Amino acid sequence: MTQAGQDHRWTKVEAQRERAPAMYGNVDFRIIPERFTATAGDPTALSGEYASERDALLADAERLDFIRAYTMTGDAAADAYASLMRDYSFRTLVDMLVLACDQGVENVPDAPPELVDLIREMERTPDWVDMKLVEEGARIDRNSAANFGPFIIRGAFIATFMNKYAALPMAITGTLTTQTAARRVKDTATFFTTSLLPGALERFGPGFKAAAMVRLMHSMVRANVLRRPGEWDVSVYGIPIPQVDQMPAGLISIFLLSYKMIAEGREQFTDSERAMVELARYRCFLLGLPEDLLADTPQGIVDLMNARSGTLLSGYDDETCGELLRATMAADLRPNNSFRARTHETFERAFAKLFFVKSFMGNDKEKAASIGVDLKAGDIALAAIAGIFIYARMRLYALAAHIPGLREIADRRLVAKLRAQLADYGHAEFTTDARQYRPSAKPAAAD
Repeated sequence: MTQAGQDHRWTKVEAQRERAPAMYGNVDFRIIPERFTATAGDPTALSGEYASERDALLADAERLDFIRAYTMTGDAAADAYASLMRDYSFRTLVDMLVLACDQGVENVPDAPPELVDLIREMERTPDWVDMKLVEEGARIDRNSAANFGPFIIRGAFIATFMNKYAALPMAITGTLTTQTAARRVKDTATFFTTSLLPGALERFGPGFKAAAMVRLMHSMVRANVLRRPGEWDVSVYGIPIPQVDQMPAGLISIFLLSYKMIAEGREQFTDSERAMVELARYRCFLLGLPEDLLADTPQGIVDLMNARSGTLLSGYDDETCGELLRATMAADLRPNNSFRARTHETFERAFAKLFFVKSFMGNDKEKAASIGVDLKAGDIALAAIAGIFIYARMRLYALAAHIPGLREIADRRLVAKLRAQLADYGHAEFTTDARQYRPSAKPAAAD
């Protein structure tokens, strides 16, 4: 990209100040926060088998500037709407957003322009979106979500706070207790599960509304965090929940798929893989990720994810990451105290421990135990039993998907299982503590 192109990129970044002055009025967007590193030898989130990719990243000045810009980018439309806390109550903002999603923004009495802009942005379907392909991707993903998902929701959530720079917003906004951690896990699981229901991501589908609520929640967190200068230092942490930090949750499955394809020498997705990719991309689009971050080729997806990880300075703070980790591992995710619920949690918790030790501790059980995850022989046995059960069920549903007549029956069964999971998760709040969202005082009128 030319210098003029880079200047245009940063003009857009700095425009956040004008669009949401109450949130960003004092932010220097040109600062290079401590979390962003382009220095050779610095430890980063890009580790293990991916670490060798960092040299190529550091040699690409354009890619570095690109990632740095999105490290300082929030969600312009949702941030502007959240900034209306100066004029509306938190509850009113939520109610107006819900009504706009359910009935159309034109049916919201005296809808503020910021709400109109947010909804219209989400309604703008990009040219590349093929909703039939998105629906097919959801159908394919339902098998994994219904059978594997309930066993990994705790372990997968842990991945979001193993880095202190990315985890601090959750710590500041009250996710350090087992009760709030349980709510966060269920809210996250609820969004992704909802998005897989038939028609969920259509304009008036439940996934569209859930995405809008997640965007508002993230923007409320940004507003809440940025008004705490004693706890949040932009020169260290950058923008709370920047766009690059939303990539892993939404794109991790297709990143792993793409990396595997590249290792196999494949450059083109199969039809079913393309459907899963388009589901992930469109879901992320509804969540507010810029299309620049939604690559559509295996190499492009891998390059973007590695660029984010390769510029995120490694950092584990026990007071932040450790407390979040322990609170999540201790959280009670049971919908009730039935024998079935207690049995599932026993296997799920063991599976989560094993997943964590393998994924984040390099199989070092002693290191994991030192920060609060004590993986015992009994846990490994329970996780193995759960793994056999999960694999068998997924294989049966996968086989049924290829048999005429059984395909529709199996899919209806999976949809029913997902709806049952949503009932167990309870109503998704998609907010942090509403009591913390007090509007900033309006500036005094000029004399």
